[in-house]
Amino acid sequence: MKLILGIESSCDETGVALYHTERGLLAHALYTQIALHSEYGGVVPELASRDHIRRCLPLIRAVTKEANCTLQEVNAIAYTQGPGLSGALLVGASIACALAYALNIPAIGIHHLEGHLLSPLLSSPKPEFPFVALLVSGGHTQLMRVDGVGKYTLLGESLDDAAGEAFDKSAKLLGLNYPGGPELAKLAIRGQPGRFKLPRPMLHSGDLDFSFSGLKTAVLTLVRQHTLDDQRLDEQTRADIARATQEAIVDVLVHKSLAALKQTDLLQLVVAGGVGANRQLRAQLNQVADQRGFRVFYPDLEFCTDNGAMIAFAGALRLQQQEGKKDYLFNVKPRWDLQEMNATMQSTSFL
Repeated sequence: MKLILGIESSCDETGVALYHTERGLLAHALYTQIALHSEYGGVVPELASRDHIRRCLPLIRAVTKEANCTLQEVNAIAYTQGPGLSGALLVGASIACALAYALNIPAIGIHHLEGHLLSPLLSSPKPEFPFVALLVSGGHTQLMRVDGVGKYTLLGESLDDAAGEAFDKSAKLLGLNYPGGPELAKLAIRGQPGRFKLPRPMLHSGDLDFSFSGLKTAVLTLVRQHTLDDQRLDEQTRADIARATQEAIVDVLVHKSLAALKQTDLLQLVVAGGVGANRQLRAQLNQVADQRGFRVFYPDLEFCTDNGAMIAFAGALRLQQQEGKKDYLFNVKPRWDLQEMNATMQSTSFL
C-alpha cells in the first residue's frame, strides 16, 4: 500500500492530489489562473510561475486535510517534470523535491502527456491495454499506440499548430475571451450548420499526422471577408464561423482516430487532454463507435484539463519501478518526447 502526493504546475493551473494504490484517489484540488491571464489574452509565463508559488503549499494542506492524513504518511511525491513552461515546472519540481528530501521519500518526475494519457484509467469503466490514444492537450495533438504503461508508439502528430492551438487562435480572431477554446465551443452551439465550409487539413494525406495552421489562416480570411468597415462581426456570423471551425477540427480528429484504429487493428480508443472535453468531439466519436463496434474512453471532465490527480496516479504506477530511489537533484524538461519514457518504464501489475 502506497500513498502518493501529486503536484502539477506545467502551465496555468496548480493541481495537487493524493492517490492511494489500494483505495484510489483520496483527494484533489485545483486552482486555475484564468482570471489572472484573461486581461492579457493568454498565459504570461512569469505571472504563472509566481502564482504557482502562492498556491502550491496551501493546496497541499487542503488535500491532506480532506484526505484526513499527514505528509508523514506519504510514501512518494510525483511532480510534472515536463513538457511545459520552464519557470512553472521549476516551481512544482523544487517544492516536490524539497518536501521529498525533508520526508526522506522518493521524488518522481512525471511526463505531463503520460499523465493525460493514463488519466482515463482513473475512471470506470477503464480501457485495457493495448489501445490507441488521441492526445489533444494544449500544444500537442498526437496519436499513440499504447501497449502498456511506458510502452508508447507514436503513430502521428501535428506538424504545426495543434488542435487546441487551432481552437484558441481561431477564438482570438473572433474576439473571444481567454481561454478561447471553451468559449469558441460555447459560441458554436448557436451557429447555423452549413453556412460556412472550412478546410479539413491533411484529411486525406494517407498518414496519421495533423496540420491546423492552414485552418487558422482560413478562419482569418473568413473573418476579414465578413467584417464591414472595420466594425465587429455580427453575433450570428461569429457563431456560424465558430461552428464551422469546430466542425473542421472535430472532423479531422475523428477521421484520423478511425484511421489509427484501422491501422493497428485495435478496438479501443482513449481520448485525453483538454480538447477531450469538447462535447462535439465526444458526440461524434460516440456515434461512430456505436456504428463501427469499437469503444471510446474519456477521463472524467474534471480530469481533462491539467490536474494533480493524473500526476499522482502516474507516480503510483512508476513508483513500483523506482522503489527506494531517492534522487533529489532535479531538472525540468520544457520539451520532452513521450517515447523517451519507453526506456524507463515497464507495465505495472496492479491495474
